[in-house]
Amino acid sequence: YLSDVEEGGGTNFPHLNLTFTPKKGNAVVWPNVLDEDPMKWDKMTEHQALPVVKGTKYAANAWIHMHDWQGPERYNCAE
Repeated sequence: YLSDVEEGGGTNFPHLNLTFTPKKGNAVVWPNVLDEDPMKWDKMTEHQALPVVKGTKYAANAWIHMHDWQGPERYNCAE
């Protein structure tokens, strides 16, 4: 997170009953695939940004991919 938020704005994982409160300098990192089959999405990692009630939220996202995700798009071969 790039800012503190006075109220709201958390990252919520509804299937895990977890909400992370934004705090400047903190990060939330998780794999979104299953350990036993890294080609399958772990539905437990479904998440949502909760609305900011008071203040302003600034955040940054980074995605780390296991495979080339741009190549198939480049050749119009994506699913």
